[in-house]
Amino acid sequence: MKAQFFGLSSPSEKTINIKQVDQDFLDNPLHFHEVCELVLILESYGKRVVGNHVASFTAGDLVLMGPNIPHIWRNDDIFLDPLHEARARAIVLYFPADFLLSLTDDQPTIMAMQKFINKAKRGLRFYGSTLEKATELIKALIDKQGFSRITGFLNLIELLHQTGEYENLASEGYKPTFGQQETNRINNVYIYIMQNFREEILLSKAAEIANMTPNAFCRFFRHHTQKPFSKFINEMRIGHASKLLMNRQLSISEVCYQSGYQNLTNFNKFFKMIMSKSPSAYRKEMNI
Repeated sequence: MKAQFFGLSSPSEKTINIKQVDQDFLDNPLHFHEVCELVLILESYGKRVVGNHVASFTAGDLVLMGPNIPHIWRNDDIFLDPLHEARARAIVLYFPADFLLSLTDDQPTIMAMQKFINKAKRGLRFYGSTLEKATELIKALIDKQGFSRITGFLNLIELLHQTGEYENLASEGYKPTFGQQETNRINNVYIYIMQNFREEILLSKAAEIANMTPNAFCRFFRHHTQKPFSKFINEMRIGHASKLLMNRQLSISEVCYQSGYQNLTNFNKFFKMIMSKSPSAYRKEMNI
């Protein structure tokens, strides 16, 4: 599986592209492109990486990414089972960043749109009533053409621009440093972690996958993700645990072991470090 630059649309084109995804398994490699991308997951679940942010996703995940931020959505391996009936369904919008800037000469509006696009360079996940309203607007765009599609799209962007119901994904100050070779290496390591995070993740194995010595790999990974390899693994595991905690049928101990931790002490420590609350407090806060 090769990572690559995706030439989806020339950034000079004033075009809104809409893609409906309906397939067995989301398996695009880590990639980046010069257009903005808005992803709405309708069905399926798994892991996603946006910049240096890693988390689980489920139906209802809505993420906006600015130009050239590396990202990957990958379903959990259960979707590879021929007997698994769930599908991977999503709606993806692509649009050049300067599309919004070319619609007006009004400087306050241009400055507001530039600020919005700059925020999207870290990746933005939307939630709450904004997610509900945006979902309806995105679904309505599918059947629109021409001027109706443009006006519908602008209503969507206005909603996302004005809302406070979002979280930044990549860390503040994150800047992509990926070339083609580096992206290929990181992609293969990400796949290894996504497939094996429930088991012991070996630094030596990750370094071997990247065709590097362990010391060189640690420096390489930190340079390109701005975080240590061990922290990335724990964020992957805790993201998975957060999803499992939504299931009241699972005890916290079961969530711990199913997320790749061998004891509750470590699980509680890393969960609180990453989520700023204990697993039990998180479950209570989710009202489940």
